[in-house]
Amino acid sequence: MHLRAPAPPREIPRMKIFRHYRDVSDAYKGAVVAVGNFDGVHRGHQALIAEARRMAEERGASLGVLAFEPHPQEFFRPSPESFRLTPFRAKARLIAELGADVMYALDFNAEMAAMSAQDFVTDVLVGALGIGAIVVGRDFQFGKGRAGNTAMLAYMGEEEGFGVTLFDPVIAHGDDKISSTEIRDALKAGKPDVAARLLGHYWSVEARVEHGDKRGRTIGYPTANMKLTDVLKPAFGVYAVRAHIFEEDVVAATYGGVANFGIRPMFETPVPLLETFLFDFAGDLYNKHMQVELIAYLRPEAKFDSMDALIAQMNGDSEQARTILRQL
Repeated sequence: MHLRAPAPPREIPRMKIFRHYRDVSDAYKGAVVAVGNFDGVHRGHQALIAEARRMAEERGASLGVLAFEPHPQEFFRPSPESFRLTPFRAKARLIAELGADVMYALDFNAEMAAMSAQDFVTDVLVGALGIGAIVVGRDFQFGKGRAGNTAMLAYMGEEEGFGVTLFDPVIAHGDDKISSTEIRDALKAGKPDVAARLLGHYWSVEARVEHGDKRGRTIGYPTANMKLTDVLKPAFGVYAVRAHIFEEDVVAATYGGVANFGIRPMFETPVPLLETFLFDFAGDLYNKHMQVELIAYLRPEAKFDSMDALIAQMNGDSEQARTILRQL
């Protein structure tokens, strides 16, 4: 399987984003629209969007993607522990890289949750977005109480004059379709390689680099510290990683590295941190926006008897990570 690996410097493709359906201008109406939650933008999502792109090209229309922000599950079952594979910024970038011209990232609030399936079609899809066609999975449900289904959508499409294409799921193995749940389970089990095969790209986290306790500097391993606040927390442990440093909307540089995610048993960090040591990097990363891809899981977190033992282990981790990254 080919995993997309961006090479720096790389500008992020431009895509228009609307956060409310009432704000959509005429220039972005008439699109072929792929609809879904798209958490992770995995291979199944990519295939669905690719079908919508093919249809858009045939029609000479724009390619649109409709998703809800926040994720409906976050609205109905809020939790301090995030389940999301891709927060909004990461999801939008992945969708832009698939060629979307416009993303309708509609606010999922009490008004949207109470909207009937029929009103969602007539007021949102037809009245506000003016869609030319829609592409959805066969299990797609929508509207208050998830009362709308694909049969209803197809019927209303005929009545309102837009095309409806039902897309079959992409199968991972056996009879199981690729699912965001399966990817979450793999990451929590310390299997980023399994998650990558299902995603079609390496799973990553991104945030601003924050000041830490600067212990790493004293032992020759200065790290970029990031808090994971709005994304799933993977298994604690040490990973081989690849990091992309952003300058506005451009990937300015990419480095291999080794990262620890967790509480650092020797130092008892109160909040789990992702601490990344970049190979062959010299400079200041504070307040930079950085994306860190988890390439391989090396080992669980551990507590060492001495700083010398910790440094020896980190030397070994770094060498193992370099070997893995050279094979990409």
